[in-house]
This record gives sequence, C-alpha cells and structure tokens, in this order.
Amino acid sequence: MSMKAVIMAAGEGVRLKPLTETRPKVMLQVAGKPILWHILNEVKKAGIKDVIVVVRYLKDQIISYFKENSLGLKIKFVEQGSEKGTGAAVLTVEKEINDTFVVVAGDVITEASVIKSIIEEHKKGITLAVKKVKNPHLYGVVELNSTGTIRAFFEKSEKPKSDLANLSIYCMEPTVFSELKQLNKSPRGEYEIVDLFLGAKAVEVDGFWMDVGYPWHLFDANEFLLFRMGSGEKGGRIEDCTIKGKIILEDGAKIFNSYVEGISYIGTGSEIGPYAVLKGFNSIGRNCSIGGGTTVKNSIVFDHVNAKHLSYIGDSVIGEGVNFGSGTQLANYRFDEGYINIQTEKSWINSGRKKLGAIVGDRTKFGVLACTMPGKIIGHDCWVSSGVVVNQNIPSNTHVYAKNELKFFKLNQKKESE
Repeated sequence: MSMKAVIMAAGEGVRLKPLTETRPKVMLQVAGKPILWHILNEVKKAGIKDVIVVVRYLKDQIISYFKENSLGLKIKFVEQGSEKGTGAAVLTVEKEINDTFVVVAGDVITEASVIKSIIEEHKKGITLAVKKVKNPHLYGVVELNSTGTIRAFFEKSEKPKSDLANLSIYCMEPTVFSELKQLNKSPRGEYEIVDLFLGAKAVEVDGFWMDVGYPWHLFDANEFLLFRMGSGEKGGRIEDCTIKGKIILEDGAKIFNSYVEGISYIGTGSEIGPYAVLKGFNSIGRNCSIGGGTTVKNSIVFDHVNAKHLSYIGDSVIGEGVNFGSGTQLANYRFDEGYINIQTEKSWINSGRKKLGAIVGDRTKFGVLACTMPGKIIGHDCWVSSGVVVNQNIPSNTHVYAKNELKFFKLNQKKESE
C-alpha cells in the first residue's frame, strides 16, 4: 500500500504531568515501549509503510528514539509551528501529501483493524472512526444521519446526545488542506479539524481503542497490550521462580527466586529478585532492579528504577530513575473502599478506580520507610525523606521531610522498698 499515515505527536500532554514534564506524551511507556511505538506498530500491521510524524514539544526525544527503533517503516519528522490544534497539525504536512492519507492521534492505543476499517470504507472527503463508549461526556461525540454521515458534533458535553465517540483516526483526501485554511480559530484559540466533520462519513468500529488522557489511563492500555504479547524468555533468564500466568523477558533481563502472578513484562537488562513478587499486569522498563522482598502490583515502571528492599508499589506509574529506600510503601486503597479522587492543577477528578497508588515523576528519591497515600502525584526530581507520609501532591524539584521532635526522659529507678 502506497498510502501515507500522519501521526499527530506535537502535544505536551498537560493532564499527564508530571510524567510529561520530562518527555512528550507519546513517549510514555506502556508494555515496555512508548505509546508512539505501539501506534506505529499497528499502522504497519494495517499495511502502511510510509509515516509522517508531526512533532514539536521535546521533539528531539521522539526523533532520537525512532531513528534507532523505526520498525522497518519509512519515517519523516515534520515540526508543527506555533499554531495549535488538530487542524494546524494536519496542515503541517501539506507539502508531504499528494494522495489519500490516514491521520492518527499520537495519544491513543488502538489496533490495526480500526485503521483498516476506515481505509476500506473511505470514498471521498473525510472518513472518521467512531465507537460506542460508556462515558460519552468524556469525549467528543457525533450524531449521525440515517445515511451514516455526521449531523452534529459535541465536544465533551455534560449531557451528550450520542454515545459515539470520535476516535481521532481519519482517512482524508488532499482537498482537506484548502478547507482547513478557511477555518477560524475555536473558542480555545486552536484550529480544530472537527469543524470539518459535518457531512463527513463515520465508520463505527469494534476494535480496541482508548484515549490516554490521564496517567491512570495507562493501566488499561498496559493490560490490553500485555494480553496480546506472547510469553517467552527471548535473551532473558528465569531461575527458580513460581510463575502463575505469563512473563515476557527482553534480552539480558533476569528474574530469580521470585513469584509471578498475572502478566509481567521485564525490559532489557533488568534484574528481578531475590524474593520479589509481581502480581497483576506489570510493565518494568530497562535496567531496573526489583528485589529483596519488594512487591510490584499492577504497575508501570519506567527505566532505571531501583526498589531493592521491602518496598510495595501498588497500582502506580513510576517515572525513570526513581529510587525507593528500604520499606517504601505506595498505598493504593481507601479504608472506605470508595473511588480514589485525584487533585489536578484545575480541580479534583474521580479516577473511576478503587485501587490507585502514586504517580511519580522522573529521578525522585524516597528515603527509608517513606509512604504515600492513595492517588497522590509526586513531581520529578523530588526528595521524600525517611519516615514521611505523603498525604498531598508534591510539586517537582521539592524536598519534603517530616519534622520529628525527639524527647528524652530518665527511666524511674526502682524504689528501695521494692
């Protein structure tokens, strides 16, 4: 197939902080690889070999990684200018396109069947993929005419009139560029491609799709991707372990004298054990060290993380280079068994999860016996001193310590009469 795919990867990902303070959102890890790697892999499975990636925020990280990990694709990087929005992103590639092309948002997890569906159904103009969702108020949704074309579009309405979400996966003709140039900016000051949707064809798909909007969305993406991966040691080693489920080891990875329940991915050069416990769906990055009685449950651990002594990492996302002092505990469950709310920069948000630990930015260090309450966000390059109980979010580049007051008193001497 000679068709080109355009991946929109210029965004910062404000709602994914602090993880995106040090990397683009498309470089967040799930199942051991960046989100963008998984998108490109599905594009390749759909039969497309020629890809244009639109970049801007921390673009050098994206370019450097995919020059070494191109998946056999022909990849060209184009930088988006100062204008914002999906429309502006698509306009960026005008000089690179002269035939029908596919556009995919860089912050979604999907599968090749979804991309193939819109290609097969596309005839002219714009064709977009839509899917029924459980919480339509969280998405841009479309209302359809009886002919399957779009009658109306609603962006995150409190009372949506439809449950068909726009998946940000499109098939288009080059004529779209002249139409985009006629657009006015949206109320939020961006050029939005959704303004061209009226009358466009919608294709309802059944395949997997999810939008990664907040850090805890990574868990569902991780679970889906791990399920699809085949088990195997590759160049890694398994020694004296109990495994009830599936384990995926990359070259140079090792797990020994440990217990695995569920599905775990272990990246190149990582060492797990002795006496580590991995439960649920775990993704552990490259060159990590997990052992000495540490439990990792249903978590995503980026590269170069150390948790060697008696730590508990539950339902958490851990950035690169984080170090856990002995006995660090990331609590993930409320006593009242309720849903865990997260305090963001704008407001409190219900995560929809009853188990959620911490979101920890890159290079943060925990002292011995530190712990976090459920649903706390800790920035990058923080120091959490020994014995600290983290019961509120911590901004990046912050040193937190507990002021303990030691009191001394003499033990009473025994009375002579005793």
